[in-house]
Amino acid sequence: MTRDVIVVGAGPVGLMMAGELRLAGADVVVYEKLPAPARESRGASLTRRAVESFDQRGLLDRLGDTEPADAHFGGVPIDLGILEEDHSGARGVSQFRTERMLEDWAGELGVPIRRGYEVTHLDQGPDGVEVDVEGPEGAGRDRARYLIGCDGGRSTVRKLVGIDFPGPEPTRGFYTADVTGIETRRRRIGENLPDGSMIMAMDLENGVTRVVAYERGTRPKDREALSYAELADAWQRLTGESIHHGQCRWISCFTDASRVAADYRRGRIFLAGDATHVQPPAMAQGLSVGVQDAVNLGWKLAAVLAGRAPEALLDTYHAERHPIGEQLARNARAAIELRLTGQEMAPLREVLAGVLTHKDAAAHLAGVLSGLGIRYDLGPGEHPLLGRRMPPAQEVTRADGTRTSVAQLLHAARGVLITTDGADGAGGKAAQLAQDWSDRIDIVTGTWTTDTADTAGAGDAAGAFPQAVLIRPDGYVAWTAPGTDSDLTDVLTRWFGAPHPPARPL
Repeated sequence: MTRDVIVVGAGPVGLMMAGELRLAGADVVVYEKLPAPARESRGASLTRRAVESFDQRGLLDRLGDTEPADAHFGGVPIDLGILEEDHSGARGVSQFRTERMLEDWAGELGVPIRRGYEVTHLDQGPDGVEVDVEGPEGAGRDRARYLIGCDGGRSTVRKLVGIDFPGPEPTRGFYTADVTGIETRRRRIGENLPDGSMIMAMDLENGVTRVVAYERGTRPKDREALSYAELADAWQRLTGESIHHGQCRWISCFTDASRVAADYRRGRIFLAGDATHVQPPAMAQGLSVGVQDAVNLGWKLAAVLAGRAPEALLDTYHAERHPIGEQLARNARAAIELRLTGQEMAPLREVLAGVLTHKDAAAHLAGVLSGLGIRYDLGPGEHPLLGRRMPPAQEVTRADGTRTSVAQLLHAARGVLITTDGADGAGGKAAQLAQDWSDRIDIVTGTWTTDTADTAGAGDAAGAFPQAVLIRPDGYVAWTAPGTDSDLTDVLTRWFGAPHPPARPL
């Protein structure tokens, strides 16, 4: 039997990818080499756009309580309170909690997750991909029409396919650990020390403190050889405080390396998450960008598998997400140099801090970090929403008085056309035209709810929502009326395939 998709890796990105595919009807299986979910939590925060991506699928409440996360760039704070739109992410969300939530969701959708299975070889042909796996029952082989590598920074899939992973060699090594039983001042965005060293301490769950220490001159180190005593010694040298008495629940190290894969797609094989981009775990970027990779690719691949969209749609994954990965790598390198170069960088940090008191500058950099500033090239037009994500909290009031948010309309991972100007207006005509795509998009009529809390999604045109808006399943605006120069038929065909007229009565 040839299934639709094999996903390699059951971290947050692989699980999100599997859920997106299954939600749209694809037959998908996940292979994970670890025999059980990892207990450690490399990621501890989520960006605003990642939070919204979960909300679009009705998953946010499953995460439980979160706290607003502060924003900074290389240790220079960004005052999010001066901005019209909420760019605050979520702090203190352990990666373990995120994985558990996504595994429960994928399981409810019927996705099999095969733990203890390691991919050792793969062959790609014109019609599919075959993989060799080693698992609890020995060697096996599986076949699918497509394969997605979500297997981390040391991705086996990326190496087997031969995709380059360029980037500068690491020069710095950081210690990090989750510790209980210690009392230390919280330094949530980290604290720069005069010589270029850095320390960080933030709360996780159940009395756990995440500590990070970088002592200037520390070179990258093998994580297997690292001891808690070494971290505690470095912490005491840098702060004068002893945390040697703490109980270490998890310890690791990371470097300042930032890399991005040369290709996100190679034929029938795709990469997502850390398999495509790695960087130091700062500013909640890695996991959050990976989740957005999954939300971008999942609906597209499912549509192609179902015959609802042309194969060319899959090329837009690399076109849209690779620039985000490159930007992520550039930002990480810049932030590390800004933060850790020492006193010689202090004048630049002071200048940047001053620049960020200006609303436009703060909004730009906050948008880069939160993911709300992403704008895909979705065609010509002047409306500020075109190519950007539709504000998920914005509501539509239907004719019967019920109110529905954009996030709720996207729970089914289908396209959505919202019209607000009646049958004779541009929106009404769009709704009539879109009926031939009604098997793939939901058509919603009503009026924009004016007292919605978050109405700043149109940027400078806050609240200036169009008479009609076509939203892709990932939440990005593909067409508006007015404000888009492309013909709606062409836009619908590009993103949702050829029209399928409903059956006509005899």
